[in-house]
Order: sequence, then structure tokens, then C-alpha cells
Amino acid sequence: MDDKENKWDFSFKNIVFPLIFLGIFWGLAILLSITSGTIFYLFNFGYIGTSIATGIFLIQALPRKHKAWGRRTSQILVGCYMLLFLGFFNRENMQIEGFFMLLLSGVFAAATMHYLIAKIVGPLIFGRAWCSYTCWTAMILDLMPYKRPQNKRIRYLGIVRYIYFFIALSLVLFIWFILKKPVEPQSSTELYCFIGGNILYYCLGMILACSLKDNRAFCKYICPIPVFQKATSRFALLKIKIDPDKCVDCGKCEKVCPMDVKLLEYKNNKQRILSTECIWCSTCTYECPQNAITSTIGFDAGIRDRLNYR
Repeated sequence: MDDKENKWDFSFKNIVFPLIFLGIFWGLAILLSITSGTIFYLFNFGYIGTSIATGIFLIQALPRKHKAWGRRTSQILVGCYMLLFLGFFNRENMQIEGFFMLLLSGVFAAATMHYLIAKIVGPLIFGRAWCSYTCWTAMILDLMPYKRPQNKRIRYLGIVRYIYFFIALSLVLFIWFILKKPVEPQSSTELYCFIGGNILYYCLGMILACSLKDNRAFCKYICPIPVFQKATSRFALLKIKIDPDKCVDCGKCEKVCPMDVKLLEYKNNKQRILSTECIWCSTCTYECPQNAITSTIGFDAGIRDRLNYR
């Protein structure tokens, strides 16, 4: 192995993307703090942006065998903040039901901001990076032993996420319009809903991970959040690209991809990775033996996802 792969790399090219994330988040933090007159936005977006930028920098700079700790660091820092501080301490229901309820209430709170920025508008720039760097559900599920899927995707099982999405939405509408008992923001009821939702997600995620031998099975088949993300991440500026001149078609990138994306098909079609199932985890980037995979900024979009199915 090249001796460089056992050392930190502090070259300028490894600082570019972290600086982009840092600039966007701190700019947003300062803007919202000034316009709203509250210091919370400065802390919230400043902390999240710094955590994500730190994770991206570590992925770029760490020796190859330790690069996975970059994303893991960001995931723990942001995931714990949202789960423990915003969720349990601040009683914000960060699950999708909480977002729907806040929208109906006309309340612009932490959960509302999180979904609008991270799940709806943000993917136009960052794609589904949030699934890798900030998700508190994946933070726990990634501790399971099946980081690399043992089998390919199960075709059509992903329809469950859409069913769950509409069940969650219907439940909130039923409570709001039929029962006329909306959940008050930051109430004990909202806290209990948040705890119950997380227990459900973790249990389902662990059961699926063990039965399908795939840590990301919950993300592929159950999680309702991609219903938002997939609509806008298709047009994301930030995407992965494989250099056809360096690639030797060894297929390792597809073997380690946690989302079963047909990466080489995009390369063969002279495209960036246009799949809305790509979560920009960068695993393919640092696992590629030819260093043929990089993150790029551009304008493009794909019509359909190219995925490996059973």
C-alpha cells in the first residue's frame, strides 16, 4: 500500500468541500439570527454546519483505513444533538408526524426548519447527504454488523416507505380535523410521540438489519423521509463522479455501496451518479483502489434510479 495512504492529507483540495458546507451553514445561521433576533439559530446552524464540515474534512484527510470515522463523527455529533437536545430536552418532535403537526399549527420551530432545510430544500444542493451525516436513526443502525449489504435490494419493497408516509400524514389529519385534538408544540404529548416514534424506528430498523443482513434496510424500504428527499435530490448540485480514465471496472465501489447503486452503469453512460438513492456516504470514494471517484458540483438530473436488485 502507498505510504501516503497511511498518513493524514492536509492538502487544499481536501478543505474545499468542508469550507463550502461551513460557509453555507454559518451564513444561514447569521442571517436567521439577525432576522429573527434570537441567538438559537446562530448556535443551531453553526453547530450543525461545523459538525458536518468536520466529518467531511476527516473523510478527506484521514488515512484510508480510518476514513469511515469522518462520517461517523458528524453522525454522532449531529444525531445526538437532534435526538437528545432538540428531541428530549427541548421536546421537539423531530419525526415526520411532528413536522406535519407543526405545519398545520403554523409553527416555525426546530422540526419545521429541519425538514424544510434538510429534507426538502437542502437536497437541491447536498442531495441525500443528511441520511449519512445527521440521521439519528442511522446513527444507531450503523452500529449493526452489516455495513455492507449481504444481498441486493428486494424489488418493490420500497413501496412501503410511501405507504408509511401517507399513513403518518393521514393520522395527523385525522387528529387535527376529525378529533380536533392537535398536539401542542413542545408539550409532554409531543415528547411522548417523539419517544414512541423513535422506539418504533429503532426496533423496525434492527429487525430488518438482522433479517436482511443490511444496516440500511430501514432506509431503503421503510423510512418515509426519502419521499421528500428524492423529489429534490434528483437535481442536487453535489454528486459523486467516477473518472473513466482511472476506473478499471473492478466493481469494488458497487460491492461496498450501502444503497446498492449501480455506480458503474452511470460511469459507462458518462454520467455522474444520478441515483436519488445515493446518500453521499463517500464509502465508494475512499474504498476505490484507483482513487477514481470524487465529489463534484454540476447541473444534471436522472430520470430513473439504477439499482442492484435480487
